[in-house]
Amino acid sequence: MQTDIFITCALTGAGDTAGRNPRVPITPAQIADAAIAAAKAGAAVAHIHVRDPKTGKPSRDLALYREAVERVRESGTDVILNLTAGMGGDLVLGPGENPLPPASGTDMAGPSERLAHIRELRPEICTLDCGSMNFAAGGDYVMVNPPRILADMAAQIRDLGVKPELEIFDSGDLTLAAEMTRDNLVESPPLMQLCMGIPYGMPADLATFAAAVARLPQGTVWSSFA
Repeated sequence: MQTDIFITCALTGAGDTAGRNPRVPITPAQIADAAIAAAKAGAAVAHIHVRDPKTGKPSRDLALYREAVERVRESGTDVILNLTAGMGGDLVLGPGENPLPPASGTDMAGPSERLAHIRELRPEICTLDCGSMNFAAGGDYVMVNPPRILADMAAQIRDLGVKPELEIFDSGDLTLAAEMTRDNLVESPPLMQLCMGIPYGMPADLATFAAAVARLPQGTVWSSFA
């Protein structure tokens, strides 16, 4: 089967990217302008995280998403919008012998709250991180996505008529993604993104990449970054 190749542009990426690169867009207007520019340069999909305009830190403020999305749509630009739904599963443990209470940076929310912007804005695509993992080298941050929460989120996304992009950070995520597809929580064909090179998930090497592709369910539409 011959398929088209598509490019997704992640306009900001996850985490404190603005703190590492001053060219990362921060305000909704800057993010929308970046999405439009990416589409004109050949990207089919604009993957959007929003930022607190005052600090540049990641945010899941519905008003910020609303402004960014409305600006792109009002421009008439032919681009598919993919909004992150990854925030709200962030656990930062306390240091050493005192992991509890959670430290600053923890942001834990239920499925409905994590999907509030998806419910209102109805993008073509939203992300669904298919597992929990230690995220970022040397820190105390754990990305928390238990199977029951993911199943609830997948069902809500399906019922909203939005296509979930299943984010695959490690091999076990492929198992869970395949189970959700089998159980009709995710409509076929599934859309999967192989997220490689992030500590401590799949390393960004060809052997791991080939093994992950070989395990994709038949008919999967997939892409990858590293």
